[in-house]
This record gives sequence, structure tokens and C-alpha cells, in this order.
Amino acid sequence: MRTLAVIPARYASSRLPGKPLLDICGKPMIQHVCEAVGKASLVDDVLVATDDACIARAVSDFGGRAVMTSPDCASGTDRLVEISRHEQADIYLNVQGDEPLLRPADVDKLVEALLHNPQSAAATPCYPISAGQALDPNLVKVVRNEAGQALYFSRAPIPFDRDGEKQVRYWGHVGMYAYRPAALAVFAAHAPGELERVEKLEQLRLLQHGIGIQMVELPPCAPGVDTKKDLERVRALLEGRSETEVASTAAHSLEERLRRIRLVITDVDGVLTDGGLYYGPDGECLKRFCAQDGLGMVLLQKAGIRVAVLSGRDCPALRRRLADLGITLFRLGRMEKRTACEDLLREAGVTREESLFIGDDLPDLDGFACCGLGIAVANARNRVREAANMVMNAHGGQGAFRELADKLLHARQAE
Repeated sequence: MRTLAVIPARYASSRLPGKPLLDICGKPMIQHVCEAVGKASLVDDVLVATDDACIARAVSDFGGRAVMTSPDCASGTDRLVEISRHEQADIYLNVQGDEPLLRPADVDKLVEALLHNPQSAAATPCYPISAGQALDPNLVKVVRNEAGQALYFSRAPIPFDRDGEKQVRYWGHVGMYAYRPAALAVFAAHAPGELERVEKLEQLRLLQHGIGIQMVELPPCAPGVDTKKDLERVRALLEGRSETEVASTAAHSLEERLRRIRLVITDVDGVLTDGGLYYGPDGECLKRFCAQDGLGMVLLQKAGIRVAVLSGRDCPALRRRLADLGITLFRLGRMEKRTACEDLLREAGVTREESLFIGDDLPDLDGFACCGLGIAVANARNRVREAANMVMNAHGGQGAFRELADKLLHARQAE
């Protein structure tokens, strides 16, 4: 009986690029995961499945084993399927690479679930969570039948407490799976179905095709790493620091980074405007701007902080506003924001660490990736808020840029 643990790891991540290589107390996150899985008594071998040479090299550097897999793999289980074609095992474990606080005993419990239930083809853990936690779309929830098998997984709070009785028990899902080869064969034989595409949860493919998933109850689990806040919490737990200390350190670090900013790049629709698109009787583009934001731009430029404007749209109304504010650094009608941001940094003569980008929607994530800081307006999309270093209290077009300008000016004055 051979149990092979596979840790899928990819470099690309919309919220935390290069996540497996992020430093946690002197080690890359992927090393923490490998070491935890390696301590499980029922695991025979551990390997990292990746499509990135940097990750493979980092794994090799700490003495681990990495196997290159296709960049076309859409999920961790797809990488596991590819590995299973070359590595024979009776039980395959899929362990997420962003669980640095994983308990080895939990890995053993998952393997035991298949050993004690020969009829089960797959197993995965769950743990009790609060009603508040159930509202978090990043935390996957599960409901089970009387035999302890999964009925459904969702990012929504399930079951739904229709009458508000507040007596519902919620169960969070841990992204770790144990598969028999038969379950992987079913997964590989079918394309993602509607449920998997909508929820972005690969385990739903097995449920849609009649493969039962045995749930394994665990005690409350330590946080995984999906966001920058998660990363700081994990670092704090490993260093023995309190949540208060983490918040204080993060605030101090952000203040220091704000002091270094010499260039602010801003989106237009949804940041400098409310996101509405107005057209005049002759089809001309009209935009509503916030006067306070405009004064914020003027004050920044007087303080030596340049302001650049980047928009996928171009219209006379916008150009008139830029001229009124004396803004000469801009890229209009450019949908590809990464290249446009790189151009603006070069033209302004600033480094990545000396720039920030403020946005509201998914295309602005490219701006976050190019600049030292990413700032979101209060009504930005959830993914943008999660990826941001800081979220404003004001909405786009309603003083969000002025709020940011005030913070930058305050940071300068505090030197």
C-alpha cells in the first residue's frame, strides 16, 4: 500500500503572485507545507507538482522533490492526474500549497478515512466554523448526508438560514483530498461541468458524476494563505505574535511605504468618476468628476508627487479635466494596463517601490502588479479589495482619490 502526497504549486495568483515562494519566518511557504506533510506517518512520499522553474528550483534547494507538469493544468487535481500517469500509488493525496500550518495528524486522518472505508473513492476534511465565517466567499462550505458524505460544496453560506433561527451548524472545507485511482480516472474523463465552472470548485466534478466524497471532521483549523492579511496572520502565529502586534507592524510598514511614493497612477471610471457612462444628445461622452479629488491631485503635485491617469476610454471631457488640473502624464484609450503602467513609470523616472495604483475593477489588478502599492476604492470588486494594500473608506467618484491624497500628504509631513 503506497500513499503519495502531491502538493500542486503554481506561481500565478491574482491575489498573491508567487505565493508558494513567499517568505514565512525564513522559509518559503511551500517548504512549510512539504515539511508538515512529510511528518504524517501514513504518507510514503511527498512531491511538488509545478509548472514554474523558480518553484521547482526552490523545492530542490531545501531538499524536496519537484516534478514539472503542464502549464495547461486548470486545477490542482489536474496536476495530480498528470502525476498519476507516471507515479503509481494506491492513495493519492492532493495537499494545497498554501496551508503552511497544516497538522500532520490531519493528513493521517484523511488517509485513514479511505483505509477504513474501502467503498469510498475520495475523502476530504471539514471543520466547524461560525455563522460569520460562513459569509466569507474565500472559505468554502460543505453540507453532508447522514452517512457523512458530501452533498454539496459552495462559496455561499450553506445551508441558508431562511428564518434567521441562528441554530445552523456550518462546516468549512479544507482544500486537501485523498483519492483512489478510480476517482482520478473519473475526474480526468470529464470536462468541468456547470457547477465547477460557476463555483470554481474542482471537487464538484466528482459529485456531478456520482463519485461520493467522504467527509472527515477535524478540529478548527489554522488559516490558509489566500490574501496578504492571511499571510501576516500566519507569520504572526509562527512567530508567537498577537493580532494587535501584527496590525501595528502592518500599519507602520504601510506608512513607511506611503512616504516613498513619488508617482500615483489612477484609473478613471469608477475611481475619479462614479463609474457611470453618460452620453449627450449628439453621442458625446460626459463624465461627472469630484471637485475634492481634483484639489487632491493639485496638492499632490505641489508636494512633488506626480499624478498619472490611465484609462481604457478616451473622450474630450476627460482630456479637458486633465488639462484643467495640469496633468500631463497619462495614457488614454489603453486597455492593456500592465504595459501602460510600465510606460508611465519609465516616463516619470520612478521605481516600482515609488509608485502606487488606485483602481476599482479586475483590469486594475495589472496595475497593482506593476506598482509598489495597490489601493482600492470602497466599492471596488471583492477580488480587487482583497488584493489591495489599502482600501479607502470613500467610493469612487465620491472623494476616494482625495482620501488617498490626504494619507500621502500626512505620511510626508510625518517624516
